[in-house]
Amino acid sequence: MAKEIRFYINWFLVAISCQVITSTNAQTIQCSFPLLSNQKVKFGVFDGLQSKNIDSSFVRSDGSFSFNFPTDKPGIGYLITEENKLYFMILDKDEQISIKGDYLSMPETIKVLSGKQNQEFSQYASEHPKREQTLSAWRYLDQIYTFDSLFLTDKKTKKIIAKQCAKIKKQDQDFLNRLDPKSYVAWYLPIRKLVSDVSIVAQYRSEEIRATIEAFRKLDYTDERLYRSGLLRDAIESHFWLLENSGKSLDSVFIEMKVSIDSMMTKLIKDEKKLNEITDYLFDLLERHSLFQASEYLALKVLNEVSCTIDNNLAKQLEIYRAMKKGNIAPDFSFYPNTIFPSDISREKTKKLSDLKSPYTLVVFGSSTCPKCTEEIPQIAEKYSKWKLKGVEVIFISLDEMEYDFQQFSKSFPFVSSCDFKKWQSPIVESYYVFGTPTMFLLDNKREILLRPNSVLQMDAWVDWFLKK
Repeated sequence: MAKEIRFYINWFLVAISCQVITSTNAQTIQCSFPLLSNQKVKFGVFDGLQSKNIDSSFVRSDGSFSFNFPTDKPGIGYLITEENKLYFMILDKDEQISIKGDYLSMPETIKVLSGKQNQEFSQYASEHPKREQTLSAWRYLDQIYTFDSLFLTDKKTKKIIAKQCAKIKKQDQDFLNRLDPKSYVAWYLPIRKLVSDVSIVAQYRSEEIRATIEAFRKLDYTDERLYRSGLLRDAIESHFWLLENSGKSLDSVFIEMKVSIDSMMTKLIKDEKKLNEITDYLFDLLERHSLFQASEYLALKVLNEVSCTIDNNLAKQLEIYRAMKKGNIAPDFSFYPNTIFPSDISREKTKKLSDLKSPYTLVVFGSSTCPKCTEEIPQIAEKYSKWKLKGVEVIFISLDEMEYDFQQFSKSFPFVSSCDFKKWQSPIVESYYVFGTPTMFLLDNKREILLRPNSVLQMDAWVDWFLKK
């Protein structure tokens, strides 16, 4: 009787367990890592440019732990230890994953016991770098037998090298061709290869740069598979890094970047959420790399040609290029009543920006609460005497909210400093479409915008180059 009771209890528990897995449409990850016993491991997934931890578990004393994962859409998941060591895996329907090893940070110790796509993923992740290393060695020899006079006549060896290079490439492609074309791993591995090979292509395989750029341009940045792959950020950065480091002139690079932006926007303009997320990230990337022609093109394209609704913060960032682009006339403005004037500028005669008669004026927006401002604006103060001798005046417009903060920050500056304590709602700030600090505009004596310096270093370089005496 007791055995029958236990049987029905076990059957009931199994039935409940199966019902939970079925109802949540979940697959499982079974792990065995004895050396991680009693440590906490987190499980996460990717969503666009973000990653998010969705579960955690303490490793049992025998090293075992497990997670369930949803399979409504395939993607990449990760396990992460307390030391922030990651192990990536493919999450897909019917992919019951079982792995064992020593440490998540040492893939060579990990064996995938079950989960066909993960076994293929693990095998390729192990073999592809070896093939690339061997291919690099053969290519190095090819350079020697091509350009070194000592080996130029050895045509036989050169043919052997070419044959071995072709063989290695074929082995790599044959592996990818054998994958089930409907599987996630068959889509994922070529994209991962595209991203991971960028630096090698740029440095050692320049003949492949054009094809690699075209491959990036063919990517669909609205594809859910890409959004859940953890490769979205890398794909954007690698694409534009390769353009920037393709060995072409800067003018040619900007032309290529415009073509790439056009290719990305083809499908993005139909997906409002992804358009905002990717445009915001790409715009910031181009700004950080001082690729202002490309960021201006992106801004104007999105503002002028896109029918989707643009997020307000993003719209402000982009609008600055339409209203405040190079060649436009910057708005005149009156100084606020509590403006701090240096001794050599008359308070009575200087009521507004246009009253300044210097050949050039650098208008700087910042605040005492902005870490980068507290670093860069004092540097401007140090450069000021040099710049002024060459005809550059500086105006600091503060976004501080408290008068004390403004006074303490600005009192030692040798240039005009002004603030109305309205922060982003300040009329001057709004008229210049300022969305972040520090922001700088270099104007000539007619208030034409000559440059939007992204750093004190760039501004100082402009003075040294264009104002030589």
